[in-house]
Amino acid sequence: TEVLLLGPHAARSKLFDYVASLDGVSVSACTAVKDLGVIIDPSLSFEAHMNNITRIAFFHLRNIAKIGNMMSLQDAEKLVHAFVTSRLDYCNTLLSGCANKCINKLQLVQNAAARVLTRSRKYDHITPVLISLHWVPIKSRIEYKILLLTYKALNGLAPQYLSELLYQYDPPRLLRSKVAGYLLVPQ
Repeated sequence: TEVLLLGPHAARSKLFDYVASLDGVSVSACTAVKDLGVIIDPSLSFEAHMNNITRIAFFHLRNIAKIGNMMSLQDAEKLVHAFVTSRLDYCNTLLSGCANKCINKLQLVQNAAARVLTRSRKYDHITPVLISLHWVPIKSRIEYKILLLTYKALNGLAPQYLSELLYQYDPPRLLRSKVAGYLLVPQ
């Protein structure tokens, strides 16, 4: 059993060495916990998770690049989607509040995957390559996923427990923003 302490750094450092006992089993705090394939750290920065994703994705990209000359572009693209893009997209909505520095690591993986597929050079500009592959940048992929989930929740296409979390903004007096379709920030 793993226990992760969440909270301010000062409070965590006081309790980190504390060993609790549950039903006769001693439980101590961990620095990171893996749940459903996502590595969660106490500061919720997901830095360890992103480092793990980039490490595994670059491993697969190197292997795909080694055999890339022996297969067609369509087959290489299927491999990249199976081994790299799927890892970049898995639980990426959790990363919406992360620092741009961390998300840029994932963008570097996507850029490298695009270069492997198109066999473009390291110093070629990446935006035309991504456009030719019809790939959206990582930050936009995360935002799209959140917006799609919000749209589904508002229109009754999402599970009920998600739809119940969203409330329409209803100002106490007559304002033009009443019909704008704004949402309240969840509590």
